[in-house]
Formats: sequence, C-alpha cells, structure tokens
Amino acid sequence: MNAPEKIHLPDVQASPDQRRLAIQQVGVRGIRYPLQLRDRDGAVQATVATVEMTVGLPPELKGTHMSRFVEILEAQQTPLSIAELPALLTEMLQRLEAESGRIEFVFPWFMRKTAPVSGVESLLDYDVILCVSSDDEGAAQVDIEVRAPVTSLCPCSKQISAYGAHNQRSLISIRAELLDHSLGLEALVRMAEEEASCEVFGLLKRPDEKWVTERAYDNPKFVEDLVRDIALRLQGEQRIGQWRVSSENFESIHNHSAYAVIEGSNRS
Repeated sequence: MNAPEKIHLPDVQASPDQRRLAIQQVGVRGIRYPLQLRDRDGAVQATVATVEMTVGLPPELKGTHMSRFVEILEAQQTPLSIAELPALLTEMLQRLEAESGRIEFVFPWFMRKTAPVSGVESLLDYDVILCVSSDDEGAAQVDIEVRAPVTSLCPCSKQISAYGAHNQRSLISIRAELLDHSLGLEALVRMAEEEASCEVFGLLKRPDEKWVTERAYDNPKFVEDLVRDIALRLQGEQRIGQWRVSSENFESIHNHSAYAVIEGSNRS
C-alpha cells in the first residue's frame, strides 16, 4: 500500500500581522484537567483543576499555537509540586516561543482534621489557586492563594448581650508570593484558622460542639481583627514577598457581609 501523500498545510498563526499590536496574554482558559499535587512532605493528592495558560504575543505575529498548551498538560504525567511550577512555565515558554507567560491552576484541596475532644477525623475542603508567571525579563514568580472557612464571633454582641453572642461563618483568603518554595498550602491554611475565633471541622461529636462553641465565645473577633492578626503573621514570614489577606464575614444578623482587606510586602 502506498504511503499517504503528504499535504502541506499553511501555518496561518505564524504569519505576520500588520496591525503591530502586542498582546499581553493570549492562550486557553477554562480547561478542567486532572491534577496530582505533591506537598512538601511528599504526599500526593489527586484533584481536578481549572487551568488557564497564556503567553505574551509579539506585535509582528498573527497568533499563538493554541494546541500546544493542551499538549503540555498531556505531557505532565507525574505529580506536580509547587517547586516544579517554574520549570513547567519554562517548558511552556519554550514550546510557544514566547518571552512571557502565565499558568494558573484553581482546584479544591483537602486537609484531614482531627476533632478537638473526640479525636474523630474528617476531611475539610479548601479552594486553592496556584499561579506561576514571568515578565519580559524571564523572572518566574509563584503565587499561592488559599481560601479557608472559619468561625468569627462578634466582640460587640458579646459585650452588650445578656445571653450569648452572634457568630457567623467567615471566608479568609490569603494570597502570597513565594520566595521560598518550602512554604506549603497547609501553613497558610493553618495561619488563617489559628487567627479566627474558631476553626471549622467536617465532623464533630457533641463534646466537640461544646468545645468549638466555647472556643469562639472566648475568642471574639471583628472582621478587622481577623485581617490584622493574619497580616502580622504574614509580615513575619520571610518566605513571602508580596501578600494580601481578606475576610468576608457572612453576617448572621444582617443580609449583607462584613469585609476587610490588607495588602503588604516583605520585600526590602
């Protein structure tokens, strides 16, 4: 049987563009893809990530090669660690012949937690964003964002009420630029939980419910307290460059949320 005749297909994307306008980010987004993530202790957790991959396009080129982004994901057959993100970015830049780029993974991540009194174990989910990006000078930057649910109890309500105090679920978000990849996701999650009125658990027995109720009552915090206390922790963490902490308190006595944000940098 004769071999099929090779057909020359024009590469329109690589053709010149006369408008001479550079594009800062072009690529693919909204890809749902399996992700195996290795933590700093070597444990591997499987999840599903929503992925965005973009590169900078110079003004003289008409387009980028969209299929190559997916090919890079397909080639990633081993678990990925935070420390390996810059290498993945370098591979993408080489494949796309680009000077700058960005890769973002958004996914649920689980921690196994132990109830404070009964000791029963359960999983709790957290939303995580991992992002690695580079500028035109080729420097790679890795950013982590974790979103941790916690409990907050109102100091004012406790002070003025004869019976109890109102509390609510809060969502704390911490975004940090990593200067040292030894800082893991769990460290940022624990930073948020330890500075809340109380952390939350997937499973509690009655003695645990008593403990978390009293823990929150003994540790009241406004939304302002939450972000300030976490900001102090972030300021003391030399493995972090730029950082941002926010808290949204889903108020139990209002039909709106209380919200606060602090941004800072540990770079000299």
